[in-house]
Amino acid sequence: MKLVIRADASKQIGTGHVMRCLALAQAWQYAGGDVIFVMATKTPALEARLKSEGMEVVYIPVQIGSVEDARETVNLTRKFNANWVVVDGYEFGGEYQQIIKDNGLRLLMIDDYGHAEHYYADIVLNQNISAHEGLYVNREPYTQLLLGVKYTLLRREFRQWCGWNREIPAVGRKVLVTLGGSDPDNVTLKVIQALELVQFNDLEVVVVVGGSNPHYEQLKSVCLDAKFPIHLKRNVTNMPELMAWADVAVAAGGSTNWELSFMGLPSIILVLADNQRAIAEKLGSMKITINLGCYEDVSPTEIALALKPLLDAPQARMEMSQQGQKLVDGGGNTRIAAILAEAS
Repeated sequence: MKLVIRADASKQIGTGHVMRCLALAQAWQYAGGDVIFVMATKTPALEARLKSEGMEVVYIPVQIGSVEDARETVNLTRKFNANWVVVDGYEFGGEYQQIIKDNGLRLLMIDDYGHAEHYYADIVLNQNISAHEGLYVNREPYTQLLLGVKYTLLRREFRQWCGWNREIPAVGRKVLVTLGGSDPDNVTLKVIQALELVQFNDLEVVVVVGGSNPHYEQLKSVCLDAKFPIHLKRNVTNMPELMAWADVAVAAGGSTNWELSFMGLPSIILVLADNQRAIAEKLGSMKITINLGCYEDVSPTEIALALKPLLDAPQARMEMSQQGQKLVDGGGNTRIAAILAEAS
């Protein structure tokens, strides 16, 4: 069984589409299949990660989401004799899907907010807590919807932590900062500035950045000059261990929220893109996270004012942790891979 995955990553796009596709790819491999990633953008660190997982990476010189893109994807799918095409990205609209379906291929579309004008895919997957059928009124009669956190895509390194119980210290001192794979607006720097204002004894911080982060050298300098230990880590593969180590996270909205929930890590969320807003607002209203809203509207002082009370509130952290782990059970990958295999 072969799976072709069409997704991209860059400073502008971020790495989230590819990383959640990696989770599905790992589940497909576990079931005995092979995976080919088809990409229009080159991100060396991600390519290395995919190849280290035993996956093939093929580049196509096309405009993302164009007719030519769709046709090239069809040609490669036929060349590899793949069972399914998986598409993940906001540039892939109705026409793109229709071309793939008109060529007799099976198509899974991973979506977040109903961005396409029409859905021709065999299956539409929206793993978000805000997903609902109303987003997909304009779809084909055969299109199957997989909606909600039951279908959360978690990479293999997270699934090993199923059933893990977090210890909640009386005072939290360990903070994890993770604001996406690229962070072009350097929101990470704003969070570090906020941590300088917390005035907390024995604070220890781990800051995680992706390989495509353009501000790495500046962040490295700032972390070295900090008055408390800040460990800057790039291209990590042990994110579950870091989430287990931390008492609190400051993170971006988006797919990271499902990882944080699964690991039971109380979190303060900053919205870095419009497609993250609904997730952040819903999780905030459920008191699983503290949603500070759009990063542009939040000052370092406001981040510090949210963080310090949370570090001092073990009961609040315990409740956030328990609610998060109830929400995401870690079985989404297996469910989706089984559905694809059954339909192959």
